[in-house]
Amino acid sequence: MVKGMSVRANTPNPRRKRRSVVRTAGLIQRVRDLRRMETGAEEEAWGLLRSLRLKGFKFRRQHPLSHYIVDFCCPARRLIVELDGSVHGLPSQIKRDAHRDAQLRNLGYIVARYPNAIVLQAPELFVEKVLTLVWSLPEAFEDKS
Repeated sequence: MVKGMSVRANTPNPRRKRRSVVRTAGLIQRVRDLRRMETGAEEEAWGLLRSLRLKGFKFRRQHPLSHYIVDFCCPARRLIVELDGSVHGLPSQIKRDAHRDAQLRNLGYIVARYPNAIVLQAPELFVEKVLTLVWSLPEAFEDKS
């Protein structure tokens, strides 16, 4: 054994079978950049969604799924929360969002879209809507036996 190397360093992580081929270094860097440059609505929503951990719901922000990056994701309930600014009202963006949502639904996720205004002007309503939705969803990884 080489000095300074542990036996475990040569063994692969038993939980991770393989890394996703879509999670490229470029995608991971883009996720990091988005986390650093979040909008005011995203920053506020992240604070609100993080507080839901006390109720047992863990969210991730700017989470990569397939080749998309979603605003917020609760993997345990397979829920995606997207915040929409004014650009999402444009016809071309509506079409792109519909296609993206369909792709994410094909991956087994529920996509909930909320306008930025609800987070900034009525944060308690935003939390209530997300909680109502997340409680209505079954555990994604519960034992079916």
